[in-house]
Amino acid sequence: MYLSQMLEKLEYTCLQGQVHTLVTDLVYDSRKVTKDSVFVCITGAIADGHNYIQEVVSKGAAAIIVEKEVELPEGVIVIRVDNTRKALAYMAAAYFGHPAQKLTTIGITGTKGKTTATYMIKSILEQNGIKTGLIGTIETIIGEQSTPANNTTPESYTLQQTFSKMVEAGCQCVVMEVSSQGLMLHRVDGFTFDYGIFTNLEPDHIGEHEHKDFQDYLSCKSKLFRQCKVGLINIDDAHAEEILQGHTCKVETYGFSEKADLRAVNVNLVKRPGFLGVSYRLEGLMNFDVEIDIPGKFSVYNSLCAIALCRHFDVDIDNIKRSLDQVKVKGRVEIIPISDKFTLMIDYAHNAMSLKSLLTTLKEYNPKRLVCMFGCGGNRAKSRRYEMGEVSSSLADLTVVTSDNPRFEEPQEIINDILIGVKKGPGQYVEIIDRKEAIKYCIENAQEGDVIVLAGKGHEDYQEIKGVKYPMDERVLIQDILEGR
Repeated sequence: MYLSQMLEKLEYTCLQGQVHTLVTDLVYDSRKVTKDSVFVCITGAIADGHNYIQEVVSKGAAAIIVEKEVELPEGVIVIRVDNTRKALAYMAAAYFGHPAQKLTTIGITGTKGKTTATYMIKSILEQNGIKTGLIGTIETIIGEQSTPANNTTPESYTLQQTFSKMVEAGCQCVVMEVSSQGLMLHRVDGFTFDYGIFTNLEPDHIGEHEHKDFQDYLSCKSKLFRQCKVGLINIDDAHAEEILQGHTCKVETYGFSEKADLRAVNVNLVKRPGFLGVSYRLEGLMNFDVEIDIPGKFSVYNSLCAIALCRHFDVDIDNIKRSLDQVKVKGRVEIIPISDKFTLMIDYAHNAMSLKSLLTTLKEYNPKRLVCMFGCGGNRAKSRRYEMGEVSSSLADLTVVTSDNPRFEEPQEIINDILIGVKKGPGQYVEIIDRKEAIKYCIENAQEGDVIVLAGKGHEDYQEIKGVKYPMDERVLIQDILEGR
């Protein structure tokens, strides 16, 4: 491919050499540079690609893309752009033949609900014969192949490469989670989404290496609606109007509000032995009854956004209902059916905000006892431990404090911090450092009518200790406990 073809949709200055030159590869990791490749200098939180220019030239790079003033090396093309991350996205799109144009692209942004909504949408579309790829927090799915995720939204090169693989595999659609980091770092530049979905917004991802404040977080989320053709918006969210400021897309809304184009009415919590769910009547652009076996009001919102999207594909109502009834999301309010006497579930809630939302939802089902087992990750903010401890003790009848990913900290020291928060609330508590033993305690001491939530690990299938990730899937642990292993 000619370098000029990769650059065709970018504004740039050629500082040295000729852009009408054949290049063999597009690279942003200096270790992967090969002869006649083009290297994009990305400025990251840890490393800066501009510092590796001499190394990549010695490896035979034909061209270098920079955003800073650099000393021009001999015998190589140098292109200056305003933002190399943005350049990488546009160049990757061209390099892989603009695969997003061959797919119907669906992007979901928001603080909560992205993961569940993507699986709901994929389930409904595939029930209707539309082969759909998925990119998200848990995994990337192309046909029968699943790859664990490193980032919620992959780097732009990986994203375009994934789109290309989906096209090759015969996918017609892709549904993906679009994180605020992904938008801020230009990972989804270089194409226009066919559909953008907004779930909700609460303060999150604010810190030194993320967003400087809530307004920055909101501003990044809003970019999606200047980069999609149709926007589907949760009108009930307090920040919906701000998210839409400057939008360039056609807008449709969903929610409980009478103003919503698709709205849920007559919402009822559904409780049966070993089953927690929710039902409601859908009104507006579509009219039918819905029941989902995922508990809580947030499940209504997730299903509403999935229905709002799938309406555009003329999906049969019976297929929508059947798909919503079957959808399961690993580690997201995932009920493990081991008894009709009590309800056991696994959830990824790993901060105070998500744990409070989960436990508040479960209390609405009036369990005999609400039991919450969790730990906190090591080498992370200690404030999370105090906050989660207090939330659990305030809302759960029994808190079982255990280990999560201790990383390079001692598990007992983390537990001691959690207990400071736990003791501020009225709930009873026990501490069991071994996670399998803690799960065993919860199961063996369950009372009829209990709801037990194993929080924090969710879809994770490992435990990180001293830099090593050891296999540990809570579903396997439960099975081992039941079989006496």
